[in-house]
Amino acid sequence: MKHITGGVTAAKGFEAAGVQARVKYQNRKDMAMVFSRTPCRAAGVFTSNVVKAAPVIWDREIVEKKAAIHAVVANSGIANACTGEQGRQYCRQTAQAAAEALGIPEDSVLVASTGVIGMQLPMDRITEGVKALAGVLSDTEDAGREAAEAIMTTDTHSKQAAVTVELSGKTVTVGGMAKGSGMIHPNMCTMLAFVTTDAAISEDLLQEALRADVTDTFNMISVDGDMSTNDTLLALANGCAGNPEITEKNEDYRLFCEALHEVNVTLAKMLAGDGEGATALFECHVIHADTKENARTLAKSVICSSLTKAAIFGHDANCGRILCALGYSGVQFDPEAIELFIESEAGRLLVYQNGSAADYSEEEATRILSCPEVTALVDMKTGEAEATAWGCDLSYDYVKINADYRS
Repeated sequence: MKHITGGVTAAKGFEAAGVQARVKYQNRKDMAMVFSRTPCRAAGVFTSNVVKAAPVIWDREIVEKKAAIHAVVANSGIANACTGEQGRQYCRQTAQAAAEALGIPEDSVLVASTGVIGMQLPMDRITEGVKALAGVLSDTEDAGREAAEAIMTTDTHSKQAAVTVELSGKTVTVGGMAKGSGMIHPNMCTMLAFVTTDAAISEDLLQEALRADVTDTFNMISVDGDMSTNDTLLALANGCAGNPEITEKNEDYRLFCEALHEVNVTLAKMLAGDGEGATALFECHVIHADTKENARTLAKSVICSSLTKAAIFGHDANCGRILCALGYSGVQFDPEAIELFIESEAGRLLVYQNGSAADYSEEEATRILSCPEVTALVDMKTGEAEATAWGCDLSYDYVKINADYRS
């Protein structure tokens, strides 16, 4: 497997675009399109929030009926959530506009929205935006970047990833883009993420691979503990790489899953590190746990702890906050048996063992925690399972950003 530059246009046959449609923002791109002239198999994982946005309902129905997909249209600024029947009709109107502009069936268009909840979309601008997008579609790396920029809300930068892998002698590419900075605590995937691949793979196996992979990627991140109404992860496979179609769980399937995981985990970490107001990516790696499920639970409990996140922001090696988060996770363990380390590119430091704080230098701890990526390493000493979760620190700016988000 090889990392390459680019995102959703890295795979053969995919085009993209991003334009300014003035959906809510001024002087910035706010609508994106991903397109494949060759019909795609599609898979999707969606929010488990009972309150689901209209685009989530639209996409889930289309993915479940296994329609051939050609395009995804996404807007930022307005979420089209809590908008009733009118919001659902606006999804159909968006798909109709794309179908007309691209010469494709209406049910081959998926839609996605992100932004303020409770506002109706300005459909005149959405329709014009769709037309504009269709007119500037391109398979270039720049086009993929512009699409990734157009789905941003409070993100400080766009998020893209792409890899190649050899399947039965053919080079297959998996690429993706994502957005998300606040209201991130997924229980399926993330805010918005779109993965494209030129692999030939059956719909059932694509769906199985995607659903299984979110468990250790997008479901292991959190910024603020709030689960969105709009969480959508879509994967499109158009088969343009020419590999023998993957219809069983063979070596090609294993390699494809590894490539999919690499793209997903890269995007997930980008989302966690770009949390609203964040100054650092905060990772918790739990090792030697008794079960994988318990390792996941422990790791996520730590990165979700507001007190721990605040300590990371203050570069304070307060092991009590991490231990507290481990203790209320619901997992049973012996607190006197575990060891806790903090680490970053500046080094590793043991801060807790044998039931009490270790003898360490506070100055060294502060230096380690002052890096842009920091890790809490927890050795449970009860088994061989491990898991990693990703979050960010909690700064003053998180409250500032969300206190006036609608204005």
